[in-house]
Amino acid sequence: MTADPTPPSTPTGPLAGMRVLDLTQIMAGPTCTMMLADMGADVVKIEKLPGGDDSRGYRDPRVNGVSAPFMIMNRNKRGLALNLKLEQGREVLLRMARQADVLVENFRGGTLEKLGLGFDVLRAANPGLICCSISGYGRTGPYADKGGFDLIAQGFAGLMSVTGEPGGPPVKTGNPVSDMNAGVLAATGVVAAYVHKLKTGQGQVVDTSLMDAALQQTCWHAAVFFATGDSPGPTGSAHLLTAPYQAFKARDGWINIGGANQANWERITQVLGHPEWRDDPRYATNSDRMAHLAPLVEAMNQVLVTRTRAEWTAAFDAAGVPVGPVHSIGEALTHPQTLAREMVVDLVHPQAGPTRAIGCPVHFSATPTRITRPAPMLGEHTRELLREYGWSDAQIDDLVQAGAVQEA
Repeated sequence: MTADPTPPSTPTGPLAGMRVLDLTQIMAGPTCTMMLADMGADVVKIEKLPGGDDSRGYRDPRVNGVSAPFMIMNRNKRGLALNLKLEQGREVLLRMARQADVLVENFRGGTLEKLGLGFDVLRAANPGLICCSISGYGRTGPYADKGGFDLIAQGFAGLMSVTGEPGGPPVKTGNPVSDMNAGVLAATGVVAAYVHKLKTGQGQVVDTSLMDAALQQTCWHAAVFFATGDSPGPTGSAHLLTAPYQAFKARDGWINIGGANQANWERITQVLGHPEWRDDPRYATNSDRMAHLAPLVEAMNQVLVTRTRAEWTAAFDAAGVPVGPVHSIGEALTHPQTLAREMVVDLVHPQAGPTRAIGCPVHFSATPTRITRPAPMLGEHTRELLREYGWSDAQIDDLVQAGAVQEA
């Protein structure tokens, strides 16, 4: 999908009319606010001075000097650069908060309070304000003031103990799952709180964390622990509870086969040309297959390596067995299905030039999402935004001169 060169005067998404102040940086918070922006909210990315979002400093990869990680997390937002260490900067934020619906932050616990901008102060100025906090461990408990990172959260929540191959060292997931999931959970919480606000006029605090988000991803493993008292270990690509359900080696690469129930297992034996496996006592039931997983995988691999990914995919598809290739990132992002779902969008950045980003993963029939803006330059919309919130050009000049705000 090619983005419009200029944003529409009236947003079209389901959250059109929602005004969001985004004080977040790096990944978890920007994931939340990017989703809100994609769904029509007017998101103002308020970046610290000096320097802005720390991800602007990620040196590689860069496109014409602009951080690619920053750009991919911050499209569809307008940018304002603000120094909250100065009284004038805090006054700017407080005035904007009076007219906003949502404020999202991912500071270490107590940071806003030290600036005199705690949630109690913000909500006293605007009782309808929804204040969303994304932190390392949440705003309650003994770790409430402790910072957090995706790697640390994955280890804390046990995710690294169940990722990787059996007998191997702890492995984190290839993607920052606790960061990304925390952002998704925060966006869900903000939307729920917004529905409540529309009904009652009341704002509230939405509180989630990287730890919460990582723990939420352990559901199958938690079920085993709660039922047995045992902590499961890593299983590679294999499923914890059912077999065969994992990656297998074809002649030219890897494919995933999902034999998640007995009917699929019986279809698999037929496609592989070994219907006798259905009556083999080692493989007759799911419990039998889980108990004899190693010989089952070895037997299947001996057959699967004789044909290509495409050949096996066609054969399993015809039989109604869930199957799919293990793609590289490039293969996934250029696949016709990916493009048909508009999950790759084209944008033009003022410095980087033509760029691409991942599209919105939620699709609406009546209120479609639109990705219309590249990530902002640091302070790109400072003057435009301050005018909207009631400052005159002379007052803005004074703020710039004082170092409270910065223009691109």
